[in-house]
Amino acid sequence: MADFKLTYATMFNPPEELHTRFEEALGKTKAGLGQEYGMIIDGKDVFADEKFEDHSPSNTDTVLAVMQKGNEKHAQEAIAAARKAFPAWSRTPWQERIDLLRKAADLIDKRIFDLGAAMALEVGKNRMESLGDVAETADLIRYACYQMEKNDGFIVEMGKDPLVGYEARNVSVLRPYGVWLVISPFNFPFALTGGPAGAALAAGNTVVLKPATDTPWIVRLLAECFRDAGLPDGVVNFVTGPGRTLGQALIDNPDVDGVTFTGSFDVGMNIYRDFGGGKYVRPVILELGGKNPAIVSRNADLERAAIGIVRSAFGLQGQKCSACSRVLVEEPVYDELVARVKELTEKLAIGDPTDRSVYLGPVINKSSYEDFKTFTKDIAEAGGKFLTGGSVKTDGEYAKGYFCEPTLVTDLPYDHPLWKQEMFVPITTIGRIKSLDEGMQIANDVNYGLTAGFYGTEEEARWFFDNIEAGVTYANRPQGATTGAWPGFQPFGGWKGSGSSGKNAGGHYYLLLYMHEQIQTLIK
Repeated sequence: MADFKLTYATMFNPPEELHTRFEEALGKTKAGLGQEYGMIIDGKDVFADEKFEDHSPSNTDTVLAVMQKGNEKHAQEAIAAARKAFPAWSRTPWQERIDLLRKAADLIDKRIFDLGAAMALEVGKNRMESLGDVAETADLIRYACYQMEKNDGFIVEMGKDPLVGYEARNVSVLRPYGVWLVISPFNFPFALTGGPAGAALAAGNTVVLKPATDTPWIVRLLAECFRDAGLPDGVVNFVTGPGRTLGQALIDNPDVDGVTFTGSFDVGMNIYRDFGGGKYVRPVILELGGKNPAIVSRNADLERAAIGIVRSAFGLQGQKCSACSRVLVEEPVYDELVARVKELTEKLAIGDPTDRSVYLGPVINKSSYEDFKTFTKDIAEAGGKFLTGGSVKTDGEYAKGYFCEPTLVTDLPYDHPLWKQEMFVPITTIGRIKSLDEGMQIANDVNYGLTAGFYGTEEEARWFFDNIEAGVTYANRPQGATTGAWPGFQPFGGWKGSGSSGKNAGGHYYLLLYMHEQIQTLIK
């Protein structure tokens, strides 16, 4: 595997050794299921009076881990530990900080198959998506280190004041804020915890990690990578528990200096408002989902388009903020493209996500499972037609998991709310358009602006880039119409209701969000 670089663009044809090593790790991981894991506060394992079981969405009888039901007291302890560790960590030379973070990235690489197996079991991602999530995390951490190194710690000599009889020295220094809170989602629990945490840590902040309640185990394993790399006690703290109690206590604590949240628009906006209620303005980095279109021109390579659409519509069961949930096709090629997309979708295997032949695993929990049933009922009542799917799977091997069929919908009126609502399940709507201009108008007429895809000529692609309102845009990409961003290649972030910062993770400007500027003027 020395010559193979795993990314979301290259994962479709990996070397056989990757599968062999995944199988070995899976067997070992399954043999150790059901262990209890503590929170990590100030370098110590901390156990709560109340626990909760972490169950697999593939088979809800399977207990993956026993986790701690942390409360407000644990939130305060974690923040206090991070506050205590901040002075020494922030004054540690940036070169030493990034050396430790690169060691953490190396540990992630070393443990990738064990971590990927745990990811598939807990999240329900297929094995390649699971390994990709882990590999991306290491690259996100390394990219933050690279930016710190490339910019020499962000210390810049400024101009000298034209003073008579004095010598002025002005220096711009970017410095960390303090304690940074990272609240991560279930769908990319490793990358969307480790990426923001890596940036915050490289900048000199200390962190508190709060994972989604559905995916605490894999984030605990990430916290172990930071700990085992030698980061000092209190620099990385990990707590688990309900968002309404533990999570809210973290948000409400005035000793939190900044927060990164990835998740739903409604929850993110509530965090934004709550965090804004403090005694002064503090940085809030939000990534809040998407309703991502793919526009297909009459001049498109339809095979490329079909493959890219299916991969982006149904990867991780549509539970990506970047999922291709809307397809807008010019009329002359509509029938041909729809037929090919249907054909490819019907070939997708559904089942145990650890099986190498499976593309779609389960959705994450019962709530998402019920959402799928509600959405399909609404679509049927509105006159939408199901080209594929439309049902949940309940028999045999599917009986104890949350399995939903990949669903393609046509003839749903454009005024139906589901053309604009993020569903986060494997449902994609397809519509006819008379012109690319009409398609662009529909594509942009949503509150979101995360990712978007296009298929057509190069001239049309330039028009698409100039007019689409989205932060991550792709043209003529069979690897994924709207998905597959990778640090250092496609920085990931959104416009409008999809993001708050305007700076994309894994790109040139992201690390700067975790620092504020100080101008130091010395007169001699």
